[in-house]
Amino acid sequence: MNDERNLTGINAIPVGHPHIRSSAPDAGRIAELTTDRTDFKREIGVFGGVSVIGGIMIGSGIFYLGAYVLQRTGMNSGLSLICWIVAGIISLFGGLCYAELGCAMPRAGGSLVYLNEAYHPVVGFMSGFTTFLIGGPGSIAAVAIAMMTVLQSLLGISSDGVKIGAIVLIIGTTVYNLYGVKLASTVQNVSMIAKLVPIVIILAAALFAGSQTPDLSMSSASTYAADNNTSVFGMMALAIVAALWAYEGWTNLNTVTEEMRNPKRNLPLALIIGIGGVTLLYTLFNYAIMRVLPHSTMVSMINSGDVYLGTAVARQVLGSAGAMVISVGMILAMFGSLNGMTLAFPRMYYAMAKEGHFFQSFGRLHPVHRTPTTAILVQCVISCALVLMRNLDQLTNLVVLSSMLFNILVIIAVPILRRKYPHIERPYKVWFYPVSVIIVAAIFIALFIQGAVDDPVNGFAGFIVPAAGAVVYWLFDRRNAREEQING
Repeated sequence: MNDERNLTGINAIPVGHPHIRSSAPDAGRIAELTTDRTDFKREIGVFGGVSVIGGIMIGSGIFYLGAYVLQRTGMNSGLSLICWIVAGIISLFGGLCYAELGCAMPRAGGSLVYLNEAYHPVVGFMSGFTTFLIGGPGSIAAVAIAMMTVLQSLLGISSDGVKIGAIVLIIGTTVYNLYGVKLASTVQNVSMIAKLVPIVIILAAALFAGSQTPDLSMSSASTYAADNNTSVFGMMALAIVAALWAYEGWTNLNTVTEEMRNPKRNLPLALIIGIGGVTLLYTLFNYAIMRVLPHSTMVSMINSGDVYLGTAVARQVLGSAGAMVISVGMILAMFGSLNGMTLAFPRMYYAMAKEGHFFQSFGRLHPVHRTPTTAILVQCVISCALVLMRNLDQLTNLVVLSSMLFNILVIIAVPILRRKYPHIERPYKVWFYPVSVIIVAAIFIALFIQGAVDDPVNGFAGFIVPAAGAVVYWLFDRRNAREEQING
């Protein structure tokens, strides 16, 4: 363990503080951005990093999104598998952008730090404020509700019981995350392994016991496109959008960079292994479904509104216990996602406070456990409130649209920061730069526009909440200026 929490001067220069900015980068700020010193305990290794990513990414989506991808590709099996792979590649290159930035600037807060330096501290704060009010608590609330919804069908829980159970789950994960990253990371590692067991069992059983030979040719795709007044490219775009929701979560590892051992090596390694592994898992899982269920059966199920193809596979391959196995897998998957988000998000709020434009209590660590206690507790309160105020569908749309705009800005920050800080050591650099950055940024811009058009209410929230964040930043900025005048 590399415990350097007692080193002095760590936070003497708040990253991106406007009152110490100069027209050119100064040595002090560069040193603060690139230092390996930290107040946190470094207890997350490569496997722990992979567990955080995989734990958040592998949720309930693996069990039902395959149906939507199939539907949007005109029920073409080959084209749907290609869309899963392409969505994984897009996520991977987005993750590689985060890896370059995280290795160059290994500070807690992740995207908050990169946005501060690439644009202006107000942009980073708007991102953090949106995550604080919507992205973090909304994601936690959505997963908690989804997990209780699975239990609802098994235990006959009422709708009110689902809400109460979701709140209990949130409080429970909050409590043990207060006791340090080591315990939370251990829980994440265990849940990561535990939830993969039923998925792998079903995957292996389907691949070896399945008797179907799926038609992977794409000849029918052009015919379907012509009959429905669209194009194969348009079909793929819609299908990739659906698949990308299953890959959400790869941005969160950077928020705990200061708690990783040797982040300049382990951060990109964990991102590549995590996102690459999830891409392989998703593709094989959907292929395994096609090995068991006849194409006509999948079409019939999807047309009737039954999107849980994995449950049907488990029931057919494993018998009466199949449905229970898949339900346990879904519960474990969502629990790992819930724990990973409870661990990761408060580190961004901590960075906001250290930057000087948020409540100081959020920037304090527990004297023993070295965790941002206030940030974790407030996140819990907001999450519980959102459970009571919103349903699952509303929460999902709100979270996705509120976060996508800032993901675009972080990806574009890669070339901006290369030019602004050309001499910063970059142990890792994005592959195929700059073409990869341009393509990934363009794809995410298209997704954001489409999502805002399809859901204008939540699209509006995706703009109004960051705008409110700018106002909060201005208020703290005025307070800081007054304090400097008094103390100066």
